[in-house]
Amino acid sequence: MRVDSLTRRAILLCIVALSLAGCASFGTGGLVASSAPPDLSGPAASAIAGDLVTKFAEQVGPGSGTIILKRDGSPFGQALETSLKSWGYAVATDQKTGGEKTIPLAYVIASYNGQILARLSTAHVELGRTYAATTAGASPASPLSVMRRG
Repeated sequence: MRVDSLTRRAILLCIVALSLAGCASFGTGGLVASSAPPDLSGPAASAIAGDLVTKFAEQVGPGSGTIILKRDGSPFGQALETSLKSWGYAVATDQKTGGEKTIPLAYVIASYNGQILARLSTAHVELGRTYAATTAGASPASPLSVMRRG
């Protein structure tokens, strides 16, 4: 039986997503630090962040709370914060937010088998997708995976 390329990518995404499941998780204190490789190029980081934030906005509308983001200092962390702000989200990285509604957000970016695997996680929704690096940045290489939690 022959498996087509899209099916192989979907299976690969599922395997990698499961292996990364513990990398950005929620504990009683909120999110753990996010992670992304420091060698991810600026254009690729911006392209991935822009795509994921667009999809994130479809799931969690702007103005629904302040995003709490624990960055790792990588180009992706900076691009994600910029993209979130451009979509109208209030973003807090280290400061306290008072009594307003907050949405802790974590990310994991990993390279695997020539592709970039990206995941955004909140307590209620998780988005994942693979990307192919290009000279101009990165482009989606798989369908978007969306997991909603009750």
